[in-house]
Amino acid sequence: MFANLLYAAALLLLSPAVMYRMLRYGRYRRGVGEKLWGISKPHADSLTMGKPAIWLHAVSVGEVNLISGLVKRLEAAHPDHQVVVSTSTDTGYDLAIQRFGAERVFFCPLDFSWTVTRTLRNLKPDMLVLAELELWPNLIRIATNQGCPVMVANARLSQRSAAGYQRFAFLTRPIFARLTWVGAQNEQAAQRFAACGTATDRIETTGSIKFDNAPTNRDTVDVQSRVQWAGIDPWNRVWVVGSTQPGEEIMAIKIYKSLVSEHPELRLVLVPRHEERFDAVANLVTNAGLNVHRRSVNRSLHETSWSADTVILVDTIGELRHWWGVSQIATVGGSFGTRGGQNMLEPGAYGSAVSFGPDTKNFKEIANQLIEAGGAVRVADAEQLHQFVERCLTDIPSADALGRAARRVISEHQGATQRTIDALQRRLHRPQQQQRAA
Repeated sequence: MFANLLYAAALLLLSPAVMYRMLRYGRYRRGVGEKLWGISKPHADSLTMGKPAIWLHAVSVGEVNLISGLVKRLEAAHPDHQVVVSTSTDTGYDLAIQRFGAERVFFCPLDFSWTVTRTLRNLKPDMLVLAELELWPNLIRIATNQGCPVMVANARLSQRSAAGYQRFAFLTRPIFARLTWVGAQNEQAAQRFAACGTATDRIETTGSIKFDNAPTNRDTVDVQSRVQWAGIDPWNRVWVVGSTQPGEEIMAIKIYKSLVSEHPELRLVLVPRHEERFDAVANLVTNAGLNVHRRSVNRSLHETSWSADTVILVDTIGELRHWWGVSQIATVGGSFGTRGGQNMLEPGAYGSAVSFGPDTKNFKEIANQLIEAGGAVRVADAEQLHQFVERCLTDIPSADALGRAARRVISEHQGATQRTIDALQRRLHRPQQQQRAA
């Protein structure tokens, strides 16, 4: 009841912002019924197709990409179960449909007790797997009360978040204590889950699934079709700046303009993080005196050739993973402000020369591993980023060495997906009464 009151108060306070985004950007409109009332029995039946369900929850795009390997392996190992996927955002929902099919994707209910109860009652999952961490008190409490074990795959918990949870331990500790199993990305995360209330015998250090999901082969249809669409010549050096936040695109545009006259082989691809900023970023390019070619336009650059005064804007969702494979030089956005960075493993796995800004707290250990192995470069500001890109253009062997080192790091840290699957299988096969006791 207390959680319901908190959620209601939060919704009331946030309602002006929510309404603005609904009207201005069309966000939050879809799945309102599922979010506020939970999924109905007919909808649950259509999702499960008469089979017992394994429910995986992925908040948004990053988590949907993360669980792709888990979904495939769970399907192969348990053909008698139906794996269903929920997500919380429109972009995550759209990508989940692309990845897994519309017939088994739904919007996760908001954490009101009635929505969670209705969803769990109708879906009847044998297991709920949360990607990384979604600490929803009602969802975890009601699921475990109904005998559904709650697992956290690829679990991460920052020092700051853990300290916050511990300050309100009287509220949060019982939630952590209910988790049936936690597959932590590293020892630090494992220790923080234990400090927050999860029993140590329910925690394993599996490593990060992100290493397993990192793509390594450029010779795929997904990558090569984009190379062809962009009209890239063999002598071009493509700089992809991806998952960008406000301020990062204009920085890249200025650096590009300052370098391209001396390095006509350089090409720039911008991939903003949020779709509501696509038009604004297009305006940044044109205001800088450059042409913008938007990915959402069907016409490719293959026929006309991609000239130095044209910047590609990837104004679509779920493509960045493949555009990294087009790059020789890569800059991971969300790292020059306070966002905390984005996944730098994907460009590294392709062997691109990877850079990112000073703030990578969301990927702290991965960033440090790459830097220590000589597989990535951290830059402090626009000036250092300019120097990095210029160095990649004038000293190609050094840029290639960065990519090779990144690939070695990724290869050495793979295997987390299988360790996670093994742990989930052990718990899925337990009798229901043992699950409830856990």
